[in-house]
Amino acid sequence: MAGKPRGEQHTGLLNGFAAYGMWGLVPLFWPLLKPAGAAEILAHRMAWSLVVVGAVLLVMRRWAWAGELLRQPRKLGLVTVASAVITVNWGVYIWAVNSGHVVEASLGYFINPLVTIAMGVLLLKERLRPVQWAAVGVGLAAVVVLTIGYGRPPWISLCLAFSFATYGLAKKKVNLGGIESLAAETAIQFLPAVAYLLWLGSRGDATFGTEGAGHAALLAATGVVTAIPLVCFGAAAIRVPLSTLGLLQYLAPVFQFLLGIFYFHEAMPAERWAGFALVWVALSLLTFDALRTARRGALALREAAQAGATSEVAVPVVPERA
Repeated sequence: MAGKPRGEQHTGLLNGFAAYGMWGLVPLFWPLLKPAGAAEILAHRMAWSLVVVGAVLLVMRRWAWAGELLRQPRKLGLVTVASAVITVNWGVYIWAVNSGHVVEASLGYFINPLVTIAMGVLLLKERLRPVQWAAVGVGLAAVVVLTIGYGRPPWISLCLAFSFATYGLAKKKVNLGGIESLAAETAIQFLPAVAYLLWLGSRGDATFGTEGAGHAALLAATGVVTAIPLVCFGAAAIRVPLSTLGLLQYLAPVFQFLLGIFYFHEAMPAERWAGFALVWVALSLLTFDALRTARRGALALREAAQAGATSEVAVPVVPERA
């Protein structure tokens, strides 16, 4: 990444800000879809996302991956798992926003890095550095404080964090590009989503087509709202360092948190502030450790490169014998 031209990095940063900014502001969109319920909105998102992503792939002529995926049952199984858990994630998030739990939903994405680390230890047997252990410990303390504050476990946050962490793990194993991965996942979601919408329409409970053209257009726009940030994220991922993306990812929950307090006017008693403060301490520890590790890695690579260059210069040239 260090070799990227400055203009490329600038473009990557703009795309990163755009992606995480749109994800952070998406709580403003879901309430516009009322009176549709969370399940109907979710089904439209699943169906229209495939339409939008399919159109993008058609324009880009990127279809070779689909045949390869169908010939690999293990990867197809992982895509199915990813599709299932992102369905849960989307559904819980839409319900949370439209039910007045934006702040608790934002907490889910704040604690997601901590859950991802915990899953790495439990499932992948990864070893943590001392600072990472400290961050996980502070994160667990935060969940305890928030449980006391809410009078119940913050299940919305935990569900969002664990479902998204599982989704990330499955996607890592599949190793598909962002657009291709979303196309595969929504292809699996498509038929159940359409079947549910048809069933809802047969009962007379569907809002698509009964609440006016504007409402129908907004429901169809769920595909665009899903795909565009992902396209921007893909453009950022190939242009900026992972450490920068790691910092940018906090923009989304920060925006969501601020919207929950200042726009949706959700309550934040002292114990919730205390819980969030502990989460932010844990994330600060993680960020510090990640930046320090990245700096050390870059320094080691630079020293190795310099050592290699020095050894090449120092090798004596033996003249050929006549």
